[in-house]
Amino acid sequence: MPSPEERAELAAEQAYVDTVYERLDVSADTARALVTEGMARGHIGHEGGLVERDAMVYQATRRLSALNAAHEGLVFGRLDLRDGEKRYIGRIGVRDEDREVLLIDWRAPAASLFYRATAQEPSGVVRRRVLRSRGDRVVGIEDDLLDADHAPDDMVVAGEGALLASLSRARDDAMHSVVATIQKEQDEAIRAPSRGATIIAGGPGTGKTVVALHRAAYLLYTDRRRFERGGVLVVGPSAVFMNYIERVLPSLGETAVTLRAIGEVVDGIRADEHDVPEAAAVKGSARMATVLRRLSRSPVADAPREFTGFYRDARLHLAGADLKRLRRRLLQQGPHNRVYRQAPGVVLQALWSQVTAERALEKGEDAFIDAMLGDARFIDFVESWWPEVDAVELWRSLPDRLGELAGDLLSGEEIATLRATWSTGAPRIEDVPLIDELRHLVGEVPPEIDLDAGAPRQLMSFERREREAAEERLRATSSIEDDSFAHILVDEAQDLSPMQWRMLGRRGRLASWTIVGDDAQASWPLPEEASQARAEALGDKPVHRFRLSTNYRNSAEIYELGARVARRTIERPDLAEAVRRTGVDPRHERVQSGQLDGRARELLDWLLAETAGTVAVVVPHAALRRWRDALGDVSPERVRLLTGLDTKGLEFDGVLVVEPDAFVAESPAGWRTLYVVLTRATQRLATLGTTDRWLQEV
Repeated sequence: MPSPEERAELAAEQAYVDTVYERLDVSADTARALVTEGMARGHIGHEGGLVERDAMVYQATRRLSALNAAHEGLVFGRLDLRDGEKRYIGRIGVRDEDREVLLIDWRAPAASLFYRATAQEPSGVVRRRVLRSRGDRVVGIEDDLLDADHAPDDMVVAGEGALLASLSRARDDAMHSVVATIQKEQDEAIRAPSRGATIIAGGPGTGKTVVALHRAAYLLYTDRRRFERGGVLVVGPSAVFMNYIERVLPSLGETAVTLRAIGEVVDGIRADEHDVPEAAAVKGSARMATVLRRLSRSPVADAPREFTGFYRDARLHLAGADLKRLRRRLLQQGPHNRVYRQAPGVVLQALWSQVTAERALEKGEDAFIDAMLGDARFIDFVESWWPEVDAVELWRSLPDRLGELAGDLLSGEEIATLRATWSTGAPRIEDVPLIDELRHLVGEVPPEIDLDAGAPRQLMSFERREREAAEERLRATSSIEDDSFAHILVDEAQDLSPMQWRMLGRRGRLASWTIVGDDAQASWPLPEEASQARAEALGDKPVHRFRLSTNYRNSAEIYELGARVARRTIERPDLAEAVRRTGVDPRHERVQSGQLDGRARELLDWLLAETAGTVAVVVPHAALRRWRDALGDVSPERVRLLTGLDTKGLEFDGVLVVEPDAFVAESPAGWRTLYVVLTRATQRLATLGTTDRWLQEV
């Protein structure tokens, strides 16, 4: 029960919060009125009036969206300074009718003390208070007394401390903002310089992901025009992960952000299943860039190998060597699709050079072109020899062409592995960067200009020299890279393959970056190759490095087991310090194979009874379908069935790991995957297997 003093403090804080919400409602009413006024201007017929209307509606709607998003837990912090000043900190800034500050946006410089002041360096802060709210009601306060020497005698200090209180909260299906409990080392990473690349490292549970998301919100606040106009792209390891984090930025008042799983980065393509590790290692290798470059420059399947035509009784012929020479000439001018409309001209020029009859020469080149354009055999040849190429279809041709393209780069076993994975026809997550690479290599066909209806599309560029010049200008300005962003945030970056880094690098040529990862959790087996690809993606951008050192997620008992596994897989893992103990050790059981399903259900029931939040059952990739059938729909609102890679970035109150030795055997990075899985639990951890070799090795 709170003391009378604490109840009085709660009442006083509620009164202040009510005042802030009243001003928030006034601001929302003003924004709604502006939207209504803007829409009412729809009758204005002139262009300037329409532009003014659209700008008014857009800005008012955006402001209204931010106000609505910030409503939950609007006021979360208060600072009592040595000079008597009180600063209230919230998700957005709010002023009263006289323009006096009622609430400071957490990203504003004046709010930085809320995160950076410590008992060792209070920086003028006497008391830091966190307000816990449900909706617009204050339900609790947690105080940190930072400067006792300057505290008034009647100052109330309440609660157990905001951070420890937040750590005890049960987990649900979504990551929440930690804006009220950001720690000093996290705040330094959030407020790092906006230019260049900010790399945030740290072990499991150190808050890397949520710090990176808060950094995205901070960047939008400090330079909104740049980052909102250019776009912010947040890339995570899986669709499950993206669903988990999707509420964080809107809760901070930011909606102008694109969230995509690594299998969804390329527009129009969505993949949510991983390849088997053997295939993933080959597809992600930098060697594939060479294979794909060869494919993009080679003739399309079933392309004609020669051409024979006639003009005024003269026989015109292009042999295979001639066509190869013409192909090289075209590809020197640009990617396949970008020179699509130049191909007929190159062929016509080569054929015209064979015309020697004096009568034909007298008619001139224009008459020759007109005649060839009327020859169906010529049109069919050009369309077959240099068609518009689709990157996905080109990717689908890989199984049949791997032998000729990659015989010197890939082993026979690797080629067979790739062909087996492509037999289904549907792209996996590891295929997406391959398709994007081909999309980049073959380019896009430049937009058409004033084409005559019914005429062969590919041949229109020959009708007038003016048209050729106009299309050339379009070719110079049209680019496959139009999907670049102003800022790219990459989470679980240690898992990215070289080909995935190339895919992201194309979208971040002019961007600043936030890169989050931990080498000890890497699923990519060749970190040196990935590091080189990352360096190429970043170019010469300045790099700012931060390390988070405190594990807020796991109990010390759980993390000590994870640390033993980390030391088994990497020489000097980046191990954080767990800040709390529960007195409950991880639970390990070994059973006969016939007992596995039944005992798994029993341990799952135990975890559900022992914890209040979500529970994950983590199984080997190859066994996912079997366990989905075995577990059925047990407690679907609380239980998640996942593979090891699917748990990346997630956390649960309880975790049951089934057949840990299978995780180790699945891939060369199996030990690191097991480290990830074991460090997802906040309260309870259990492992169950028919063998326990992994436990004996750590």
